[in-house]
Amino acid sequence: CPVVLAPKNSSVAMPPPADIVKVAIEWPGAFPKLMEIDQKKPLSSIIKEVCDGWSLANHDQFALQHADSSNFYITEKNRNEIKNGAILRLTTSPAQNAQQLHERIQSSSMDAKLEALKDLANYSRDVTFAQEFINLDGISLLTQMVESGTERYQKLQKIMKPCFGDMLSFTLTAFVELMDHGIVSWDTFSVAFIKKIASYVNKFASDISILQRSLAILESMVLNSHDLYQKVAQEITIGQLIPHLQGTDQEIQTYTIAVINALFLKAPDDKRQEMANILAQKQLRSIILTHVIRAQRAINNEMAHQLYVLQVLTFNLLEDRMMTKMDPQDQAQRDIIFELRRIAFDAESEPNNSSGSMEKRKSMYTRDYKKLGFINHVNPAMDFTQTPPGMMALDNMLYFAKHHQDAYIRVRL
Repeated sequence: CPVVLAPKNSSVAMPPPADIVKVAIEWPGAFPKLMEIDQKKPLSSIIKEVCDGWSLANHDQFALQHADSSNFYITEKNRNEIKNGAILRLTTSPAQNAQQLHERIQSSSMDAKLEALKDLANYSRDVTFAQEFINLDGISLLTQMVESGTERYQKLQKIMKPCFGDMLSFTLTAFVELMDHGIVSWDTFSVAFIKKIASYVNKFASDISILQRSLAILESMVLNSHDLYQKVAQEITIGQLIPHLQGTDQEIQTYTIAVINALFLKAPDDKRQEMANILAQKQLRSIILTHVIRAQRAINNEMAHQLYVLQVLTFNLLEDRMMTKMDPQDQAQRDIIFELRRIAFDAESEPNNSSGSMEKRKSMYTRDYKKLGFINHVNPAMDFTQTPPGMMALDNMLYFAKHHQDAYIRVRL
């Protein structure tokens, strides 16, 4: 085979070393700097090199972050996620940023305070920043602002209600983002804070952002703390949640069902059936069918998941009855079978039938039970000793016979 030789003056392109990443780094007021980052070097030395290029002192007060919408800080843990061609930004360190925002959100200027809370809500998504802000006791500061907010800014609510709504929304958003990192325990919050969040579910029902974040906080409280479940259950009722399912915002509906599921899941066993009865009285199923499932929009994945969870929790309540055998000697249970036969056949009886004809009818019970489909015609109670379905089958048959009598009789015919 002939051997093809490269021309003397040509060069063969070599792949770049695996540890070298080519990036652009921005700094306000300067042209972006193109440079190669050696991933084997400590991050601190890379930041120092960047600072030296722009003659910036105190390089330990700076950090690199992604210049995209996330603004996430680059750390030794996540630096391997940097891709070739990435755009980075030189910025203040997480500790410096956290300290500045901690001071700014306590500003006496409402405009400055609002901007600071907006920035805090954005930065709190980053776990690196979140850790620094939490170290400054930032969570306590936010909860104090929420607890005292309504009273402290009563005049502001009347004069500049939109401003107050935005401030509260950004405060709650920052709180949710910070807590989502799992750094702080949910068991540390006061009853006053819980009461305030619960009140927002009703008070700010028209403010979608405040309502959504309040529902998210209540769900997390219930799921993450037994003590908080009890406190939340005392402050929020199913009746207060139901109206939020009748709106048109699917995100609010999703969070509402999530709160109902959380309360259902954490309720003691003896309280779950009571809660299910309340949901039935409030016609939750009908409301979900009308305003969620049959609404003129597609159901998103999160809503589908929450509906599935609600369905599972509801079905689980039937397990005890499904695994309970009928006691053939229990007269109350036998009376239910008599009631099934009476509804199916006595409707045909003429109202002027004599007692003698009724006695004759009773003698035909065995034939009637056979027509109803029982395997044991003499003692139908024996049909319900198999589990599953156990007593659940009898419960369903009685409900059908009582609530849909005409259809029940037609099935028998």
